[in-house]
Amino acid sequence: MFYIHQTTCISPQHTFSDDNAEQVVQTDNNRFYAIEPSSSEIPDRVLRRMGKAVRLGVNSGMSLIKSTKPTDGIIIGTANGGMEDCIRFLNQIIEYEEGMLTPTNFVQSTANAVAGQVGMMLKNKGYNITHVHRGHSFEHAMLDAAMQLRENKEHTYLLGAVDEISDYDFNIDFLDGWFKTGTGSEGMYETDSPGTIAGEGAAMFIANNQKNPGAIKIEAINTITTTDHDALKDHIARFIDDYDLEIKPPQLLITGENGDSRMKDYYLNAELAFPETTIARFKHRTGDYATACAQALWYACKILRSQTIPADMIKNDRNVASISRCLIYNEYKTRQHSLILCSIEV
Repeated sequence: MFYIHQTTCISPQHTFSDDNAEQVVQTDNNRFYAIEPSSSEIPDRVLRRMGKAVRLGVNSGMSLIKSTKPTDGIIIGTANGGMEDCIRFLNQIIEYEEGMLTPTNFVQSTANAVAGQVGMMLKNKGYNITHVHRGHSFEHAMLDAAMQLRENKEHTYLLGAVDEISDYDFNIDFLDGWFKTGTGSEGMYETDSPGTIAGEGAAMFIANNQKNPGAIKIEAINTITTTDHDALKDHIARFIDDYDLEIKPPQLLITGENGDSRMKDYYLNAELAFPETTIARFKHRTGDYATACAQALWYACKILRSQTIPADMIKNDRNVASISRCLIYNEYKTRQHSLILCSIEV
C-alpha cells in the first residue's frame, strides 16, 4: 500500500528521545500521562495558547520535518481532539453569559486543530484532513493516506494520531466502567476485572511510495465493527486467506490487550489464529485510548528495524530467528477492531 520512513512518538515512556529509552515508566493509578518534550520548536507566544493535544501533535510533527518536509499533505486521526479546551469554552459561555468569550479555547477545541496548527507552522497549503472516528480514527487516516498515494504516487504525507486525557472524557468513561480502580500498569494484565488504564500520546510517520531499504511497508489495513465473537473469527480468517498468512505467517503479533476482562476473548481469538507467532502487547506502556494503535505501529517499526522485542512486551515467545513481518491487532471498547500488516524492506 505505502511505505513508512521516519517516525516519532510522544507517550508515557521515554520514546521521544533516546534518553532513558530502556527505562519502563509505570503508573500506580488509572491514568497514564504522556511525557511532554521541551517544545523548543514552537515559539513561546504560540505555545502558551496551545492545549495539550495540540502540543503533543505539533511537537511530534515538527520533529520529523528536520529531515523531511511533508509538503504534500497532513493526515491526522483523533477521537477527541482538544476536548479539554472545548469544555473550557462551553463553561465560559455560561460564566460570562455569552458575553466577551476567550477565542483561544474555541480555536483549540476543534478536532482538526492539530492538523491545522501543524499546517500553519509548516506553511503547508496542501491536503489537510482530520479523521474523527473513535477507535478507528488512525486506521481511517492510514486508509486515506493509502488512497492519496495511489493517486499521487510522488507525494509524501505526514500521517499520525493524537489524543489526550481530558477530565471530561475520563470521568464519563470511568462512570461507564471503562477504567479500573486500585490497579496500576504493572499488574493490569493479571487482574480479572473489567476496566483498563487511560492513556494518551501522539505518533507521527512520514509516508510515501518510496521503496527504500529499511522502510516499513504497510501491506494491509482492515477494520470491522462488531461485538460478535464468531463474526470476528470469520473476519480474521478471511484476512489470513486474503494475505496468505497461513503460508507466510507474521513472526510477531502485537495486540492491544488492555487488562479488561470483557475483552480478553477478543485478543485470544487473534492469538489462537497464529500458533507459531510471538505475541507481544504494549498498553502497559501507553495506557488505552482510541488512537493507541498508532503507538503500536511505532513500536512495530522500531522492533522491525532493531530486530529486538522489549522483554516486558513479550507475552508468548516462539523464539523466531528474525522478524520480517508484523501484524497488529487492536480493539476499542469491545466493538471496533483493526488489523494492520506491516513488514520491513531489505
